[in-house]
Amino acid sequence: MLPEPYWTDGRITLYCGDCRDILPLLPKVDLVLTDPPYGIGVDTDWTVRRNDAWAKGMRPIIGDDKPFDPDILLAFNHIITWGGNHYANRLPNSPDWLIWDKRRGASITRGWNAPDVEMAWTNIGCGARIFVYLWEGYKRDGEIGEHYHPTQKPVALMKWCIGLVLKSDLILDPFAGSCTTGVAAKQLGRKAILIELEEKYCEIGVKRLSQEELFKTKP
Repeated sequence: MLPEPYWTDGRITLYCGDCRDILPLLPKVDLVLTDPPYGIGVDTDWTVRRNDAWAKGMRPIIGDDKPFDPDILLAFNHIITWGGNHYANRLPNSPDWLIWDKRRGASITRGWNAPDVEMAWTNIGCGARIFVYLWEGYKRDGEIGEHYHPTQKPVALMKWCIGLVLKSDLILDPFAGSCTTGVAAKQLGRKAILIELEEKYCEIGVKRLSQEELFKTKP
């Protein structure tokens, strides 16, 4: 039996808990779109590399200290999982890879040594695709000043991913973080099920998803 949702508005439902316990209880979904812990032990306190005050004292991502096992995702038919290049040896072969060019093909900030791109493994049959969207520290094409999670993805990126799938009425993100996938789904008028282990990020996600002015249809 499913636990009580942490929050729901009837279309977006957020559970706070371990996705391994909740996934077997869920209904069929059209798309799994997620950004799991890659197992790379990323240093989430960006102030080590630059003066990003918002990131000072960020806690490590739970589960990122050991290799990620994607088997819990592979039971679903349509999957987009970011960071797939870090655990590609545990994924099926696929010609479909999504590339997010986060620097527009160039290094923007001197001394910034983060990757130029991020990669997602998918089996949706879209071929290899690229999305260009600047996202380097404070230099962004959108969501200026909206720093919620140390490995946060842009809403625009997640909306692009959803748009690649012909049928994506119900979307699942089992590693929801600050609920960016849910925000993207809500802006597109889709339904979504979100699961996040840390209550801190559930609280942030609820605040983001409750900002109704962000989801009003523009004339």
